Amino acid sequence: MKFTIAVLPGDGVGPEVTEEGLKVLKKIGNKYGHDFELKKGIVGGAAIDAHGVALPDKIVPMCKSAHAVLFGAVGGPKWDNPKAKVRPEQAILGLRKGLGLFANLRPVQVYPMLADSTSLKASVIKDVDMVIIRELTGGLYFGQPQKRWESARGRQAVDTMRYSEKEIERVLRTGFDLARMRRKKLASVDKANVLESSRLWREIATELASEYTDVQVEHILVDTAAMRLVRDPAAFDVMVTENMFGDILTDEASVLGGSMGMMASASLGGNTSALRSSRRRVRRLGMYEPIHGTAPDIAGQDKANPIGMIRSVAMMLRYSLGLMKEADAVEAAVSKALEAGCRTGDIAVKGERILGTREMGERITASLS
Repeated sequence: MKFTIAVLPGDGVGPEVTEEGLKVLKKIGNKYGHDFELKKGIVGGAAIDAHGVALPDKIVPMCKSAHAVLFGAVGGPKWDNPKAKVRPEQAILGLRKGLGLFANLRPVQVYPMLADSTSLKASVIKDVDMVIIRELTGGLYFGQPQKRWESARGRQAVDTMRYSEKEIERVLRTGFDLARMRRKKLASVDKANVLESSRLWREIATELASEYTDVQVEHILVDTAAMRLVRDPAAFDVMVTENMFGDILTDEASVLGGSMGMMASASLGGNTSALRSSRRRVRRLGMYEPIHGTAPDIAGQDKANPIGMIRSVAMMLRYSLGLMKEADAVEAAVSKALEAGCRTGDIAVKGERILGTREMGERITASLS
């Protein structure tokens, strides 16, 4: 089968890990008889340098014409001026909005062979297997008014947290549908004791629960959720929350697996209820990226962990291309490489040999054989 993939490597370590993900994708194509046509574009800081904007006009149409988008990371000290009107992060926000990607899925799994790589006790992280769903296109990051000004009382700024019923319902349904495929437990995270938008969130979650009577629903305040993620993370199955809360909680959850470099993500739009159809091919545009960011301190040094990107490729094969067997093969190759002792610096313990980005990618690619 033939698929078109939009590839946006971005900045920092983004191009390095993207290259390793593409090696895996090429091997999958050769092994299973698929043709992956790659359409590459520049976004983020690289696009600012080349075109003066973080998201050139042609990028969103190019992505819409593809089956899926593979995204590296954007940003870095070079463009880190809070007063700048054009910032690299505008690329990812614009892509999410332009492609209608409202649900970000981040699986959190602990590989048994990496139990010593995390800062938490092995007994705490044992059996952790959860998915956090973050709403992507609403809340503080997009609400209006959003501005800064000066007055006689000094500098001031305002951000607006706004959510509509439709925005809340569609991401919650994604959570319910995914929970039905897993252990049928849903944790809905809000701040309903303080925020009006959270009270609306909880109200809609309660209404939907009456439709999904087979799913056990728990309402949790965000501060409590943050505490429980490091005290009893194995109790969670599917967690769903709004944009800013999800941004924070998913980074916190990354320590469970030992490193942010291990974490993959899928940003989906459209009819995500099709998640229930996990055994047949479904055409669903999505954007797939590791969550580690640009890591400018190690960019260009062959030190980045490519596993987050490679696992994102597996999610792309599964959710956008409907290639279940191929996705399983990629995930198995990662496990096989880790079982063989392959480690990048972020997940190695004292005495273990450290591999560079390219060698780790090559070892995982070889494991596909």
